[in-house]
Amino acid sequence: MKRRNFVVGLPMAGLSLGLSNSIMGRSMDANSKMKEFKNLPALEKVKLAMLTMQRRTWEQGVAMQALLELGEEELVILMAKDAVMYQLADGRLAMNGSEESALSDAASPGEAVLWAAKKTGDPALMNGFNKLLDYIMNKAPRNKDGIIYHFTGGQQVWSDINYMLPPFLAVAGKYEEAVKQYEGACALLMNKEKKLLIHQWDCEKNISPRADLWGVGNGWTAAGGARIIKALPNSMKAEKQRMIKHVKGIIDAALVYQRADGLFHDVVDNPNSFVETNFAQMLAYTIYRGAKAGWLDKKYLEKADLMRKAAHGKVDEYGLVQGVCGAPNFDRSSVAAEGQSFFILMEVAYKELVS
Repeated sequence: MKRRNFVVGLPMAGLSLGLSNSIMGRSMDANSKMKEFKNLPALEKVKLAMLTMQRRTWEQGVAMQALLELGEEELVILMAKDAVMYQLADGRLAMNGSEESALSDAASPGEAVLWAAKKTGDPALMNGFNKLLDYIMNKAPRNKDGIIYHFTGGQQVWSDINYMLPPFLAVAGKYEEAVKQYEGACALLMNKEKKLLIHQWDCEKNISPRADLWGVGNGWTAAGGARIIKALPNSMKAEKQRMIKHVKGIIDAALVYQRADGLFHDVVDNPNSFVETNFAQMLAYTIYRGAKAGWLDKKYLEKADLMRKAAHGKVDEYGLVQGVCGAPNFDRSSVAAEGQSFFILMEVAYKELVS
């Protein structure tokens, strides 16, 4: 195995205890193992906590992306197999029944499935990837300008889509379509005054069901843009420069609202909304990736480091990143698989930058 055998060898409480042990013996051994767990590095605890969480299609996809960038090859392959096992006939991945109308979210496992298919040579994985690509390119419902909807039911575009779908298209080699989808969604959702994205737009009714400048939605957009920039070939210089401008614009506009502690409010321009952790992780990830690749000035690193420090302060003794826009309804401060995933993504990006 390429990666360390952390998951296999982790001394989790009770998993390796013999039934012949006394109750007191089991208790003492379990306490010892829990103490050992709590002394693990934050990244390891956050990863393990993420793996224990129930995950809907986009949560599975973001977790897979985090493990892919972390280099956990065996885990990515296992999760890719699961995503294909729960693939619908139309091609949407990891559809376990909890989000029947998910469209762009179901593309989020696509990059990891493609990587696993190439790594293993498993035709079932490659078939799963191809079915998803065919659905997105040829069958997914879209507006009159060809911009794909966030759901199969209704004609709405959400800022979440910018992480879930265009990066998948870019790694699939559909570069022009990736840029088109990203820029099309941004055009529909951009608040021109504050230069950040609102959360939702209804193309049929021509209104916004939710016009809040949701932090995590702008985080999806910034981080998704960074992934597209990385995937675009050098021959597409004009498109790359446009994408860089989009992402840098989100970062600059967001930093206006950064708090002294490094975090942001859930609705970034509304100080009455709760203080939220994940947007900071998403922006830090994006800044580290941009600085490493050379398309973002390193002057941003001070801000990113402050975000990262704040996020580390939110990791509890069990590895749960507290204070993120939380599951299951994402309307309160809690924990979520995507918050765990972006802690991992942020850490990988940081360590690759400083190394």
